[in-house]
Amino acid sequence: MDTIFALATAHGKAGVAVVRVSGPRALDVGQGLTGKTLPPRGITYSSLKDECGSILDDALVLSFTGPDSFTGENIVEFQIHGSNAIISALLLELGKWDQLRLADPGEFTRRAMDNAKLDLTQVEGLADLIDAETEMQRKQAQRVLSGELGQLVDRWRTDLIRAASLIEVTIDFADEDVPVDVTPEVTELLSGVLSDLKKQIEGISISERIRDGFEVAIIGAPNVGKSTLLNTLSGRDAAITSAFAGTTRDVIEVRMDLAGLPVTLLDTAGLRETDDPVEGIGIQRARARADRADLRVFLAEKGEVLDVEAKPGDIKLLPKADLRNDAVDGISGISGQGVDKLVARIEAELKTRSASAGIATRVRHREAMIHAQGSLWSAIDVLGHGSDLYDIAAEDIRSAIRSLEILVGRIGVENLLDEIFSSFCLGK
Repeated sequence: MDTIFALATAHGKAGVAVVRVSGPRALDVGQGLTGKTLPPRGITYSSLKDECGSILDDALVLSFTGPDSFTGENIVEFQIHGSNAIISALLLELGKWDQLRLADPGEFTRRAMDNAKLDLTQVEGLADLIDAETEMQRKQAQRVLSGELGQLVDRWRTDLIRAASLIEVTIDFADEDVPVDVTPEVTELLSGVLSDLKKQIEGISISERIRDGFEVAIIGAPNVGKSTLLNTLSGRDAAITSAFAGTTRDVIEVRMDLAGLPVTLLDTAGLRETDDPVEGIGIQRARARADRADLRVFLAEKGEVLDVEAKPGDIKLLPKADLRNDAVDGISGISGQGVDKLVARIEAELKTRSASAGIATRVRHREAMIHAQGSLWSAIDVLGHGSDLYDIAAEDIRSAIRSLEILVGRIGVENLLDEIFSSFCLGK
């Protein structure tokens, strides 16, 4: 394979920048630029010189001999001063070496996968970790990157291979008396995997919300203080406020970090009947987004009916608490009354929901597990019809195994790889 190189840190001026080189010629490059023999695994402090002997910079040079490296290949990393001029000079010098080229997006990580250092779920976990903005996103991504999902899939796969082998032994000796009925053990193995799959499938929707963010919609009639509340929660003038009803025409979104969870607050148009076609569009959008939101905060008087269905966990509060005397359950974005309690209630509700999150985090994971689940239910059904249909049950189990192998990227994912790795930066 070619030896590849790229800047592994963000572009722009910084105290330190890291340039990574991976492939067969990595150690040759390191030794050529430093004039020193690099250790198989260690740190060298040295001046880096170009082909004319001029000093490019003084650097820490980290060397890793494959397969004990991130990519599984020889790797050299240059820790240099983060000047744009120094970075450009070093990259230009590396480009002059034979059999060296600039890495494609995500190519270091792709080589790690090709060399069995990471499975596909770990690659996705790494991408999520790089994109993580909140503490819960970081923790979730770290679990996937650590290989927890891949280990779970390996356990399922081991149980299914055992089940398939028991059935196939029975098929091989179909004309002889088999002393042991394998159906109970096979059924127990399949049921155990099905139970785990059910739990993970149910938890994926919450895992996706942790990764992509929860949506909390503020709902109410015009002029009840929705936009003022949004501005108070966000700490800035995100939405226009005025004394005139119908000021908010579109959905205003503000991204926040609540208790380590990514949350998007939605300020929606006031719900009412209107002859204004533009305001009507805003109201339609408000109802649609409120219905899709994970949680709704209703600002309404007692007994007031709004044309949005309340769901379990939704929060109902009295608006404009600063103007009333009966505002035990009230809130005011102007005075701040009840705002801290509202934040605490939103955090508590979303944290409770997050507790049911599984390890799997993506739609692709769900589809693979649902397919495996269907195959295993079919296998159990066929087993109940006797040994004459064992060959069909065995094929159902093999189908489930293939679905799990697709999940971790062992087979049938070539069409996904370009899309997945294109989201990575050049140095990763």
